Amino acid sequence: MRKIGIDLGTCNSLVYLPKKGVVLQEPSVVAVSIEDNKILAVGESAKEMIGRTPDTIRVYRPLKDGVIADFRVTQAMLKYFIDKVMGFWRFLKPELMIGVPAGITSTEKRAVIEAALNAGAKQAYLAKEPILAAIGASIPINSCSGNMIVDIGGGTSEIAVIALGGIVTFQSLRIGGDKMDMAISDYIKKKYNLAIGEQMAEEIKIKIGTALPEKSFKPLSSSEGAGKSKKTIDKSDSSSIKKDQATERTMEIRGRDLISGLPRTIKIYADEVSEATYDIISEIIHSIKTVLRDTPPELSADIIDKGMILSGGGSLLKNLSLRISQETGVPCFMADDPLLCVVKGTGVIMENLDLYKKSIMSKK
Repeated sequence: MRKIGIDLGTCNSLVYLPKKGVVLQEPSVVAVSIEDNKILAVGESAKEMIGRTPDTIRVYRPLKDGVIADFRVTQAMLKYFIDKVMGFWRFLKPELMIGVPAGITSTEKRAVIEAALNAGAKQAYLAKEPILAAIGASIPINSCSGNMIVDIGGGTSEIAVIALGGIVTFQSLRIGGDKMDMAISDYIKKKYNLAIGEQMAEEIKIKIGTALPEKSFKPLSSSEGAGKSKKTIDKSDSSSIKKDQATERTMEIRGRDLISGLPRTIKIYADEVSEATYDIISEIIHSIKTVLRDTPPELSADIIDKGMILSGGGSLLKNLSLRISQETGVPCFMADDPLLCVVKGTGVIMENLDLYKKSIMSKK
C-alpha cells in the first residue's frame, strides 16, 4: 500500500513519500481555461501566470486561510500531486495523510477528506498542523514536558502548547505570509501611489523584509528617512548590520503609477517593509501571549526553559524570532528547515501509523 503525506498549504503544497522524503514542493496555484473548463497548469507553471493572464484563463489559489475555498480546483490539484508522485503506480490507490489547521471546522475537515477521496485516495487521514510541525521539528511530543510551536504559514498562523502527544492550549489565526504581502502592497500604494502585483510584494518580503527595523539596533537618535541614517551601532550587532547596509537595505521595484497610469520604478528600504508588516506581526505576537497566558504553570516553566520553536514559511522573515523573544520575554528559535516541518511530520506519522492513530487523527 503506497502512503503519501501532503502539507496542503495556502501558499505552497509539499508531498512526502516514506523512505524517499520530500518529493514535491509546488505553489498551491491552478490555471483553468474558462472556455472549455480545462486545467492548463498546476504549481510552479501556474504561479508564473498570476497577474499575466488574458480573459480566457483564470488563475485560482484554491485554498484560502488554510482551508478549501474552491472544492473542484483543490480536487484537481490533489489529483495532479498524486499522479505526479505515484508515476507508474498511479492505478494503485494510496493512503493520504493531510495536515490541516488546528482551528478547522468539521465541515472544512469533511471537504478536505472528500476532495482527497475524489482525487483518487483509498483513505484520507487528517492531522493537526501544530502537531505535525512539532514532530517535523524533532520535538518529543509524547514526553510530559511542555513544548511550544509557532507555525506561520501562508494563510494561517498556528500557536500551540503540546504535551503528552496532544495540544494543551492553542490559537489558530487566519493570517500569515499572504496578509504580509497584502500589507506591503497596500503600504506602497498609499505611500508612493504605485500599484504592484502579488509576486512583486512577495519578492520584496523575501529579499528585504524584516520584522525589526534596522533603526531598532541603533541608539535612539532623531534620524529622518527610513533606513537612511548611518549612525553608530551596538557592537554586538555591528557585523550583521554592516552586511545589511551593504547588501539588503534597498530594493528597486516596478509597478504602475496610479496617477499617470504609466510604469514606474522606485527604490524602497527594508525599514519600510518592517513598518508595513508591523501590525500583522503584532497580531501574531498577541496570540502567542494569549496562549502563554492560558498555559498551565507547570508547562510555562518548561517553555521558559526550552523556548518556543518557529516553523512554517512565514517564520523565515528576517529578525522575526528576535522580535518575538523581545516582546514575550520567552526565547524563540527557528526550526531546521522550517518550510518542511509539517510535511516531515506527515511522513513520520505515516511510517508509525499505529502508534499515532489514536492520539492525532480523524479518519474517514
